[in-house]
Amino acid sequence: MSSNDITSPQDDGIPSRQDDDSPSRQDAPPGAQPASADVQSVSAGRDAAPQFVLPLVVHIEKSDPPARTDALETAARAVLTILSDPRSAGEGEWAQVMRDWQDARIRKVVRRARGGEWRKASALPGITVTGKAAEVRVFPPVPLDGWPKELAKLQVSGTDLDDPQEPDAPDPGVAVLWTSPDLDMSAGKAMAQAGHGAQLAWWDLSDADRATWRDAGFPLSVRTASPERWRELTGAGLPVVRDAGFTEIAPGSETVIADHPALRA
Repeated sequence: MSSNDITSPQDDGIPSRQDDDSPSRQDAPPGAQPASADVQSVSAGRDAAPQFVLPLVVHIEKSDPPARTDALETAARAVLTILSDPRSAGEGEWAQVMRDWQDARIRKVVRRARGGEWRKASALPGITVTGKAAEVRVFPPVPLDGWPKELAKLQVSGTDLDDPQEPDAPDPGVAVLWTSPDLDMSAGKAMAQAGHGAQLAWWDLSDADRATWRDAGFPLSVRTASPERWRELTGAGLPVVRDAGFTEIAPGSETVIADHPALRA
Protein backbone atom coordinates (compact mmCIF):
# COMPACT_ATOMS: atom_id res chain seq x y z
CA MET A 1 0.00 0.00 0.00
CA SER A 2 1.28 3.49 -0.76
CA SER A 3 2.11 5.22 2.49
CA ASN A 4 0.57 8.62 1.84
CA ASP A 5 -0.12 10.66 4.95
CA ILE A 6 -2.29 13.67 4.48
CA THR A 7 -3.09 16.11 7.15
CA SER A 8 -6.37 17.92 7.27
CA PRO A 9 -8.82 20.30 9.38
CA GLN A 10 -12.00 22.16 8.17
CA ASP A 11 -9.24 24.44 8.79
CA ASP A 12 -6.86 21.18 8.95
CA GLY A 13 -4.62 19.75 5.82
CA ILE A 14 -3.54 16.59 2.45
CA PRO A 15 -0.92 14.45 3.60
CA SER A 16 1.56 17.07 4.21
CA ARG A 17 2.18 18.14 0.88
CA GLN A 18 -12.47 22.59 4.21
CA ASP A 19 -10.73 22.85 6.21
CA ASP A 20 -7.03 22.57 6.69
CA ASP A 21 -6.58 19.06 5.54
CA SER A 22 -3.33 17.59 4.47
CA PRO A 23 -2.04 14.25 3.08
CA SER A 24 1.44 13.03 2.51
CA ARG A 25 3.50 10.60 0.62
CA GLN A 26 5.48 9.72 3.73
CA ASP A 27 5.93 13.46 3.51
CA ALA A 28 7.99 13.11 0.36
CA PRO A 29 7.97 15.83 -2.30
CA PRO A 30 6.27 14.99 -5.59
CA GLY A 31 8.31 12.48 -7.55
CA ALA A 32 10.42 11.33 -4.64
CA GLN A 33 9.83 8.55 -2.13
CA PRO A 34 12.36 8.70 0.73
CA ALA A 35 13.71 5.60 2.40
CA SER A 36 11.98 4.89 5.70
CA ALA A 37 15.02 6.04 7.67
CA ASP A 38 14.75 9.45 6.02
CA VAL A 39 11.04 9.99 6.62
CA GLN A 40 11.40 11.62 10.02
CA SER A 41 13.97 14.18 8.81
CA VAL A 42 11.93 14.95 5.69
CA SER A 43 8.81 15.48 7.81
CA ALA A 44 10.71 17.74 10.19
CA GLY A 45 11.91 19.79 7.24
CA ARG A 46 8.34 20.22 6.02
CA ASP A 47 7.24 21.36 9.46
CA ALA A 48 10.06 23.92 9.57
CA ALA A 49 9.25 25.34 6.12
CA PRO A 50 6.86 28.29 5.72
CA GLN A 51 3.34 26.90 5.78
CA PHE A 52 0.76 27.50 3.06
CA VAL A 53 -2.83 26.42 2.52
CA LEU A 54 -4.81 25.76 -0.67
CA PRO A 55 -8.18 27.55 -0.33
CA LEU A 56 -11.29 26.06 -1.88
CA VAL A 57 -14.64 27.84 -1.74
CA VAL A 58 -17.88 26.03 -2.48
CA HIS A 59 -20.88 28.01 -3.70
CA ILE A 60 -23.85 27.15 -1.47
CA GLU A 61 -27.10 29.10 -1.74
CA LYS A 62 -29.58 28.31 1.01
CA SER A 63 -32.41 27.77 -1.45
CA ASP A 64 -30.53 25.53 -3.87
CA PRO A 65 -27.48 23.76 -2.38
CA PRO A 66 -25.55 21.26 -4.51
CA ALA A 67 -25.71 17.53 -3.81
CA ARG A 68 -22.99 16.22 -1.53
CA THR A 69 -21.38 13.83 -4.03
CA ASP A 70 -21.42 16.49 -6.75
CA ALA A 71 -19.60 18.89 -4.41
CA LEU A 72 -17.00 16.26 -3.46
CA GLU A 73 -16.29 15.35 -7.07
CA THR A 74 -16.09 19.01 -8.11
CA ALA A 75 -13.66 19.80 -5.29
CA ALA A 76 -11.42 16.91 -6.35
CA ARG A 77 -11.42 18.11 -9.96
CA ALA A 78 -10.68 21.65 -8.79
CA VAL A 79 -7.52 20.44 -7.06
CA LEU A 80 -6.44 18.56 -10.18
CA THR A 81 -7.22 21.58 -12.33
CA ILE A 82 -4.92 23.91 -10.42
CA LEU A 83 -2.18 21.28 -10.17
CA SER A 84 -2.21 20.90 -13.96
CA ASP A 85 -2.69 24.58 -14.86
CA PRO A 86 0.21 26.10 -16.86
CA ARG A 87 0.35 28.94 -14.33
CA SER A 88 1.34 26.37 -11.68
CA ALA A 89 4.38 25.05 -13.56
CA GLY A 90 7.75 26.29 -14.75
CA GLU A 91 7.88 30.07 -14.62
CA GLY A 92 4.11 30.47 -14.32
CA GLU A 93 2.67 33.13 -12.06
CA TRP A 94 1.55 30.57 -9.48
CA ALA A 95 4.49 28.19 -9.86
CA GLN A 96 6.60 29.36 -6.92
CA VAL A 97 3.78 29.41 -4.39
CA MET A 98 2.60 26.00 -5.63
CA ARG A 99 6.11 24.65 -5.05
CA ASP A 100 6.30 26.29 -1.62
CA TRP A 101 2.94 24.77 -0.69
CA GLN A 102 4.00 21.28 -1.76
CA ASP A 103 7.35 21.59 0.01
CA ALA A 104 5.62 22.18 3.36
CA ARG A 105 2.69 20.48 5.05
CA ILE A 106 0.05 20.17 2.36
CA ARG A 107 -3.07 21.82 3.67
CA LYS A 108 -6.45 22.46 2.12
CA VAL A 109 -9.25 24.55 3.59
CA VAL A 110 -12.81 24.38 2.30
CA ARG A 111 -15.06 27.36 3.00
CA ARG A 112 -18.53 28.23 1.79
CA ALA A 113 -19.95 31.36 0.19
CA ARG A 114 -23.22 32.61 -1.22
CA GLY A 115 -24.56 35.74 -2.88
CA GLY A 116 -22.22 38.70 -2.62
CA GLU A 117 -19.60 36.63 -0.80
CA TRP A 118 -19.36 34.31 -3.79
CA ARG A 119 -19.13 37.21 -6.23
CA LYS A 120 -16.29 38.79 -4.24
CA ALA A 121 -14.45 35.48 -3.99
CA SER A 122 -14.89 34.91 -7.72
CA ALA A 123 -13.14 38.21 -8.45
CA LEU A 124 -9.90 36.97 -6.87
CA PRO A 125 -7.30 35.07 -8.96
CA GLY A 126 -8.30 31.43 -9.13
CA ILE A 127 -10.23 28.84 -11.14
CA THR A 128 -13.93 28.00 -10.88
CA VAL A 129 -14.77 24.37 -11.60
CA THR A 130 -18.36 23.30 -12.14
CA GLY A 131 -19.97 19.91 -11.69
CA LYS A 132 -23.54 18.86 -12.35
CA ALA A 133 -24.74 21.77 -10.19
CA ALA A 134 -21.84 22.34 -7.78
CA GLU A 135 -19.40 25.22 -8.18
CA VAL A 136 -16.03 25.21 -6.44
CA ARG A 137 -13.41 27.90 -6.83
CA VAL A 138 -9.81 26.98 -6.07
CA PHE A 139 -7.20 29.64 -5.38
CA PRO A 140 -3.40 29.63 -5.43
CA PRO A 141 -1.99 28.73 -2.01
CA VAL A 142 -1.81 31.48 0.59
CA PRO A 143 0.28 31.75 3.78
CA LEU A 144 -1.36 30.02 6.71
CA ASP A 145 -1.78 33.39 8.45
CA GLY A 146 -2.10 35.55 5.31
CA TRP A 147 -5.56 34.96 3.85
CA PRO A 148 -7.13 37.59 1.59
CA LYS A 149 -9.85 39.37 3.56
CA GLU A 150 -12.50 38.24 1.06
CA LEU A 151 -11.74 34.61 1.92
CA ALA A 152 -10.75 34.96 5.57
CA LYS A 153 -14.25 36.01 6.60
CA LEU A 154 -15.97 33.04 4.95
CA GLN A 155 -17.33 30.28 7.16
CA VAL A 156 -15.57 26.95 7.55
CA SER A 157 -17.75 25.03 9.95
CA GLY A 158 -21.25 23.88 9.14
CA THR A 159 -20.53 23.01 5.52
CA ASP A 160 -22.83 20.03 5.18
CA LEU A 161 -24.75 18.71 2.22
CA ASP A 162 -26.91 15.71 1.38
CA ASP A 163 -27.48 13.50 -1.62
CA PRO A 164 -31.18 13.54 -2.56
CA GLN A 165 -30.78 9.99 -3.84
CA GLU A 166 -28.16 7.27 -3.75
CA PRO A 167 -25.37 7.99 -6.28
CA ASP A 168 -25.16 5.64 -9.25
CA ALA A 169 -22.37 3.09 -9.49
CA PRO A 170 -19.14 4.62 -10.88
CA ASP A 171 -18.68 4.41 -14.63
CA PRO A 172 -16.29 1.61 -15.66
CA GLY A 173 -12.76 2.75 -16.34
CA VAL A 174 -13.10 6.03 -14.42
CA ALA A 175 -10.94 6.98 -11.47
CA VAL A 176 -12.77 6.48 -8.18
CA LEU A 177 -11.94 8.17 -4.88
CA TRP A 178 -13.29 5.71 -2.34
CA THR A 179 -14.15 7.14 1.08
CA SER A 180 -14.00 5.04 4.20
CA PRO A 181 -17.24 3.37 5.32
CA ASP A 182 -16.09 3.72 8.94
CA LEU A 183 -15.85 7.51 9.19
CA ASP A 184 -18.55 10.17 9.48
CA MET A 185 -17.27 13.40 7.92
CA SER A 186 -19.01 16.69 7.20
CA ALA A 187 -19.24 17.66 3.54
CA GLY A 188 -16.50 20.25 3.98
CA LYS A 189 -14.16 17.74 5.57
CA ALA A 190 -14.95 15.14 2.92
CA MET A 191 -14.33 17.67 0.12
CA ALA A 192 -10.84 18.32 1.46
CA GLN A 193 -10.19 14.59 1.75
CA ALA A 194 -11.39 13.97 -1.81
CA GLY A 195 -9.00 16.69 -2.94
CA HIS A 196 -6.18 14.96 -1.09
CA GLY A 197 -7.00 11.67 -2.76
CA ALA A 198 -7.04 13.28 -6.20
CA GLN A 199 -3.67 14.90 -5.50
CA LEU A 200 -2.10 11.62 -4.40
CA ALA A 201 -3.33 9.95 -7.59
CA TRP A 202 -1.88 12.82 -9.64
CA TRP A 203 1.50 12.48 -7.93
CA ASP A 204 1.65 8.75 -8.66
CA LEU A 205 0.67 8.91 -12.34
CA SER A 206 3.13 9.05 -15.21
CA ASP A 207 3.30 12.22 -17.31
CA ALA A 208 1.46 10.43 -20.13
CA ASP A 209 -1.33 9.25 -17.84
CA ARG A 210 -1.63 12.71 -16.31
CA ALA A 211 -2.01 14.23 -19.77
CA THR A 212 -4.66 11.68 -20.76
CA TRP A 213 -6.65 12.36 -17.59
CA ARG A 214 -6.34 16.13 -17.98
CA ASP A 215 -7.32 16.14 -21.63
CA ALA A 216 -10.44 14.14 -20.79
CA GLY A 217 -11.48 16.74 -18.21
CA PHE A 218 -10.48 14.71 -15.14
CA PRO A 219 -13.40 12.26 -15.11
CA LEU A 220 -13.76 10.78 -11.63
CA SER A 221 -16.26 9.56 -9.09
CA VAL A 222 -16.36 9.81 -5.31
CA ARG A 223 -18.14 6.96 -3.59
CA THR A 224 -18.27 5.43 -0.13
CA ALA A 225 -16.82 1.93 -0.21
CA SER A 226 -18.61 -1.01 1.31
CA PRO A 227 -16.69 -2.63 4.18
CA GLU A 228 -15.78 -5.51 1.89
CA ARG A 229 -14.57 -3.21 -0.90
CA TRP A 230 -12.58 -1.13 1.59
CA ARG A 231 -10.73 -4.20 2.86
CA GLU A 232 -9.89 -5.14 -0.75
CA LEU A 233 -8.71 -1.64 -1.58
CA THR A 234 -6.43 -1.36 1.45
CA GLY A 235 -4.46 -4.30 0.12
CA ALA A 236 -4.29 -3.13 -3.48
CA GLY A 237 -1.21 -0.90 -3.21
CA LEU A 238 -3.15 2.25 -4.12
CA PRO A 239 -2.56 5.75 -2.68
CA VAL A 240 -4.17 6.17 0.74
CA VAL A 241 -5.02 9.43 2.49
CA ARG A 242 -4.22 9.41 6.19
CA ASP A 243 -5.65 12.40 8.00
CA ALA A 244 -3.61 14.56 10.37
CA GLY A 245 -6.51 14.53 12.79
CA PHE A 246 -6.85 18.27 13.44
CA THR A 247 -10.64 18.12 13.19
CA GLU A 248 -13.51 15.63 13.24
CA ILE A 249 -11.53 12.37 13.12
CA ALA A 250 -8.60 10.74 14.89
CA PRO A 251 -5.01 11.29 13.67
CA GLY A 252 -3.89 8.66 11.19
CA SER A 253 -7.43 7.78 10.09
CA GLU A 254 -7.49 6.37 6.55
CA THR A 255 -10.08 8.50 4.79
CA VAL A 256 -9.76 8.02 1.02
CA ILE A 257 -8.18 5.51 -1.35
CA ALA A 258 -7.44 6.77 -4.87
CA ASP A 259 -8.30 4.07 -7.41
CA HIS A 260 -7.15 5.29 -10.81
CA PRO A 261 -7.11 2.60 -13.54
CA ALA A 262 -3.55 3.49 -14.52
CA LEU A 263 -2.37 2.84 -10.95
CA ARG A 264 -3.60 -0.75 -11.18
CA ALA A 265 -1.77 -1.50 -14.43
